[in-house]
Order: sequence, then C-alpha cells, then structure tokens
Amino acid sequence: MSGSITDREALIDGKAFSADVRQRVAAQVANLKEQGITPGLAVVLVGEDPASEVYVRNKGIQTREAGMNSYEHKLPADTTQEALMALVAQLNADKAVHGILVQLPLPGHLDAEAVLNAIEPAKDVDGFHILNVGLLATGQKAMVACTPLGCLMMLRDRLGDLAGLNAVIVGRSNIVGKPMAQLLLRDSCTVTIAHSKTRDLGEVCRRADILVAAVGRPGMIPGDWIKPGATVIDVGINRIEEGGRTRLVGDVDFDSARAVAGAITPVPGGVGPMTIACLLANTLTACCRAAGLPEPEGLTA
Repeated sequence: MSGSITDREALIDGKAFSADVRQRVAAQVANLKEQGITPGLAVVLVGEDPASEVYVRNKGIQTREAGMNSYEHKLPADTTQEALMALVAQLNADKAVHGILVQLPLPGHLDAEAVLNAIEPAKDVDGFHILNVGLLATGQKAMVACTPLGCLMMLRDRLGDLAGLNAVIVGRSNIVGKPMAQLLLRDSCTVTIAHSKTRDLGEVCRRADILVAAVGRPGMIPGDWIKPGATVIDVGINRIEEGGRTRLVGDVDFDSARAVAGAITPVPGGVGPMTIACLLANTLTACCRAAGLPEPEGLTA
C-alpha cells in the first residue's frame, strides 16, 4: 500500500542518523580546539553492573572519537553518599569538565535524586537536574535529556516543521515521556501524554500523527492502534526470550506497525544509538555556553 513501511527508506535509521550527529559534533569540536578549547565529559560509575560498564566504556570511546576529553571515575559499590557527593562537587569546580554524567542505576544505599541534583545544572548533560526540568517546562534554555532530544532530532529530520501535528506519547516517565512532551509542545505540536491506565488507549493512539512509545512493555502497541501514515518513534528496549534465546524488541509490534506507519524506528537500531550521540551534543552545547560562544546549530532543542 502507498505510504506503508515496505520500503527501506521509510525506516528511520538511528545508526546512520547518530553517526551523522557524531560527525557534526566532531567537526565543531575541531573548530573549538583551534581556539584552544576542548570539551570535556566526566562519567561516574559506581559498582560493577555489567550493562552499565559496557555503556560507560562505549561513552568513553565515542567521546574520544569526537575529539573531546573523557574523564572516567569508577568507584566501588560500597562508596558512601558523602564520597560520591564530594566527587560531584570536585567535578562541578573543574573548568576542564563541561559535562557530568552519573551512570544509573546507583547501588541501593545511595540517594540518586540527591546526587543528580548536586550536579551543576549547566554541566548536567543528562538533563535530569530539577532546575533543567523546570527550565524546559517553562520554555527557557535548558540542558535536555538525551533520549527525547534524539527523538526530536529524528522527527524534525523526517517531517520538517512539526507545528500543528497531533503527537501522542505513551509513557509518562521523567526520563522520556514528560520531557518529550515539553519538546514537542515547544515545536507547536498538540500533545497528549497517555499511559497504561489511559482509557481506550488504542483510540487515543489512532489520532496521532506522531506516536512516541516509551512505556517499557514489549509489543504493547499493535499496528491497528496506528493512524495510517503516522510517524512512530519506538523508545522501548525490552529483552524477551524466544526458543531459548533472547532478543530485543520495542514497545510497538513492529511487524504489524510497519504495514500502516509512514515511518518507524526499528528496535534495535532506532532510538538507542541516538542517546550517546546526543550526550556528546549536549557536552558540546555546555562547552559553548560556558565559553560564551554560539550554540552548535542543529544539535540542541
């Protein structure tokens, strides 16, 4: 059918898009270095969670590939709240560090909220500080959470002007759902935040020109919930077992959704690669702001 996702070009290729973002970041970092300025990203890992260790290692590799300085701080699992807060204070005061990221989840004895809110808001490249959340909600300049920023970049690239489009976000988390809604409101979409307890959720989804799924339930959204021609951004990353093997799937049932969607992100290979790319973009933005230079074009909200 016309407009269906039978053609490869209707897939939103997050790997290719994130590679382009990283190249743009690297080019602007090279320009900054000619002026004697090198953006620096500090990542703090507490404990030995295997998934977090892989993620932090990948962040370090991509940070250095972009020409930035990478500062990695690995702390033992029994690190005290006081010691972690002291490290954050040290990084806040370090002018070579423009972005600070504390890898979540933290061990259970640590107060993650207190740690995140101790980060200098201007260096909060994850966009989780309460001040940045408030600035975003009131339409002011903020550091924006990486995953929603990546989704916004892909939507702008695919659709151009978003003004007037109906956007439905399934999921109300502080990390994705709520900031995604604020970003789409800023781009003049008509925004609905839905969730697992929304009445007649399927009918709500069918009204969406833009559907963002971020609820954390594998295959929760079937194809018949999707408006023909809609753009679907699947943020879900769910690990399921099939025939003794595990594989990653999204919150959208991809096979049925691709028959009606105008464009869709796959899982894996869609939104996921954009998160680290936008972390680098945020670090570049934070560096430019700290130096009083113009913000990087096309890499901010």
